[in-house]
Amino acid sequence: MNFSTSIAKSFSTDILVIGSGSAGTIAALAASYGKYKVTIVERYGFPGGTSTQMLDTFYGFFTPSEAPKKIVGGLPDMVVNELNKTGNIFLRPNTYGAGTGVNYNPEKLKQVWDNLLISSGVHTLYHTTLVGVEHIGGTAVCVFFNKGIGFLSITAKRIIDASGDADYCHWAGLPYEKAGETEPIQSLTTTFRMSNVDLEAFEVAGGKKMLKEKMHEAYESGKHPLPRKEGSTHEMCQPKCISTVAVKVADFDPLDPESITHAEIEGRRQAFVYENFFRAEVPGYQNSKIIGLSNQIGVRETRRVFGEYQLTKEDCMSAKQFKDQVFLCGAPIEDHRKSVDGSSETYWQYIPNGDSYGVPYRTLVPKNSLNVWVVGRCFSATHDAHASCRSMAQTMSMGQAAGFAAVQSLNEDSSANTISIHKLQDTLLEHGALLELPNKIADITRNGWTNNL
Repeated sequence: MNFSTSIAKSFSTDILVIGSGSAGTIAALAASYGKYKVTIVERYGFPGGTSTQMLDTFYGFFTPSEAPKKIVGGLPDMVVNELNKTGNIFLRPNTYGAGTGVNYNPEKLKQVWDNLLISSGVHTLYHTTLVGVEHIGGTAVCVFFNKGIGFLSITAKRIIDASGDADYCHWAGLPYEKAGETEPIQSLTTTFRMSNVDLEAFEVAGGKKMLKEKMHEAYESGKHPLPRKEGSTHEMCQPKCISTVAVKVADFDPLDPESITHAEIEGRRQAFVYENFFRAEVPGYQNSKIIGLSNQIGVRETRRVFGEYQLTKEDCMSAKQFKDQVFLCGAPIEDHRKSVDGSSETYWQYIPNGDSYGVPYRTLVPKNSLNVWVVGRCFSATHDAHASCRSMAQTMSMGQAAGFAAVQSLNEDSSANTISIHKLQDTLLEHGALLELPNKIADITRNGWTNNL
């Protein structure tokens, strides 16, 4: 693709991170520990991706078991620590089976991500979208679009694709599979937040058990046209506010412009169906209203890159350990899919005995590429494995490994698939990452984050 005649501005960098979600931002922060120029590019006007656009809880730091263990550390801890300093987190109990979650204020997290990037010296460009890739020798020329100036180019020696949709890999011609081609694609979700909720009255009336019963009743009776029988609500850092993962939008293609447009409209429609249901049927919600929708509909999977290794369901369920593992995951398979009866519910399958599995470095290195890493929900995994290893503590861990690996490859003048794994693992351990399941049971209380560092 030749954009050379219409490039308005050009930059050069050593390490380019595409996408500033939790995976990409941590990758840029890790890369900033080296002596190289690091640039991160984001299509929205703020960092964080899913962590700030639609969710308010980090999952994956702890195993979901009777004796939970903290299995993620290093730079992801740094992010939570910064939120904790301002009183913007609390630990949510293992309510829905995914393990203890770290609830946070997503608006404050935007500023935390900003401040960390600024203090690390990362060159940041918002409102900038990747539209093409060219290669000149051993470097990549990535072409972006900014509505203010049109096309701009960034020449980079190393690339970390944290776009969520594997946009760099797509434009560069690297191999991937598209979710939904061989198995049902996970549904999409517009999250919403409600204010003025009487949480005490809600709990007195039966809490989450009561809510589940009322959702079932509304779905079966058709009194409220809910898209599913179940859904979650949870308390937020903001007093008397709740956040939801309830909307279910199925059978749309997130990569097709017409399809995703219809999905966005449908997600908003469903959100206000839920508002009517909550206000009419759920104690404690009579005077509540929606105060915000996710910036965009939540997308769980689109493209999954074929890496040097593909993580499988068997790897997850057998708690497999790898010689080149760079982080751990204890999350169950959490597959938001359409069930046989047409309702859209969630399928869960847990790792036996509250164990965890290792995730190999090779899942972050695309096949047929020497200078690229892929992190976040487009990393190399099968559908089922992906449904386990997509929590944000794990995607941050991917970014941590890829960022340090990119620095190491420049230091060694080596390719992504030939760097010393032992040296990378040593670097991760030096920065606080956890590569083996610890013996210590986590000391979890609502406000007990610092007890787990």
